[in-house]
Amino acid sequence: MKLFFTIVALIFTLQMTAQDQSDLPARDINKNEISLSPVNIIAFGALDIGYERVLNNNTTLGLDFFYRFSDGIDNDDDIIDRDGIFDKEIALTVRYKYFFGNRIARGFYIEGFGMLSDGEHEEFVELTNVAGDFIGGTNVDMEYTDFALGFGVGGKFVTKKGFFLDIGFGIGRNLFHKNSPDIIVRPNLYVGYRF
Repeated sequence: MKLFFTIVALIFTLQMTAQDQSDLPARDINKNEISLSPVNIIAFGALDIGYERVLNNNTTLGLDFFYRFSDGIDNDDDIIDRDGIFDKEIALTVRYKYFFGNRIARGFYIEGFGMLSDGEHEEFVELTNVAGDFIGGTNVDMEYTDFALGFGVGGKFVTKKGFFLDIGFGIGRNLFHKNSPDIIVRPNLYVGYRF
């Protein structure tokens, strides 16, 4: 008889949980997100897409793919120096976010990230004669592949239908290659959908 009441109580509890979740908006039930950075496409000629998985109410784990289509050919009439903003040409970034408050993976957050990137970084090279005397210098494009660690802050604002805007800023340091930029920045503006 105890087993019968235990099973009935379990079914009742599961049914109440299912009813509670059906009343929640999609943004609070769904765990997957896809996103795209329209600013990087329009201003910098770069595809920047991401996937993020909601682990629990306060944490997410994500993966971003960045690919710059423009090859650094700058027109003198352009207002934006595209090479000066992004040295990376291709990058894969893993990020872990912690959200503050009791809302499900939305609101203000801090993040830690690791980025594997490849690109060209402009370096000043000193020129010397055979005796070792300085005779001048020039800027040279140096190719690199490097891994960076960093952190960031931001906010994710999710509608009842699951669409979101994620705005953030991150900074990190490349660790291994001498030709890579020492410091990297990650200005983020993503639009996406939680499903």
